[in-house]
Amino acid sequence: MTESLKFTRLQKQLDYQFRQPQLCQQALTHRSVSSKSNYERLEFMGDALLGVVIACYLYERFPSEDEGRLTRLRSTLVRQDSLAAIAKDLKLGEHLVLGSGEMKSGGHRRESILADAVEALIGAIYLDSADLNVVRDVVLKWYEPYLLTLEPKDTLKDPKTRLQELLQGKRLPLPEYTLTAAQGEAHNQTFTVECRVEGTTVTVGHGQSRRYAEQSAASQLLAQLETKLI
Repeated sequence: MTESLKFTRLQKQLDYQFRQPQLCQQALTHRSVSSKSNYERLEFMGDALLGVVIACYLYERFPSEDEGRLTRLRSTLVRQDSLAAIAKDLKLGEHLVLGSGEMKSGGHRRESILADAVEALIGAIYLDSADLNVVRDVVLKWYEPYLLTLEPKDTLKDPKTRLQELLQGKRLPLPEYTLTAAQGEAHNQTFTVECRVEGTTVTVGHGQSRRYAEQSAASQLLAQLETKLI
């Protein structure tokens, strides 16, 4: 795949078009490649911006919760493993620019690097757009499968895991996921997945990866079942 096609694919996955592609490149470049032009400064900015976006979202979403619960929930959403899950949904690993040593040691799968890259991309999007509202919309889109059924008591388990745990707790059959469509060119596809549990309504999810589409379908079914079963 050419670099141009890879960048086009990445922008679709991010749901953001860069006017300054060099910012995106820098956000994905590890210190092992360059001690000066890497993602660390962008990560610093992105970390702060992510905190603001998530804090504002939680403040508006849960008007009755106290500061302590909101703080714990924000910490759960922005911690390393949560950011790494977002990075995997966005398939960032295949776009990271790593030195040979990091590449050989599996740096493209390391949670710390993936999490840093997500924060760096947030910083890059802010500098590129100069608009915090744009950053908010992009970030909340990335988090959407995890936020749909979020409750103050939750940890950030992905919707598929939470759906499975709910069904196991009720001694119900486990969900089945069926890929029903994959549209578009190989580098720029949209996937459609059905999530089905015996005796329940089928839900349909869409996403730029099969994983993301499954998470979306699971989150919708989870919301329906929580209303009926709990």
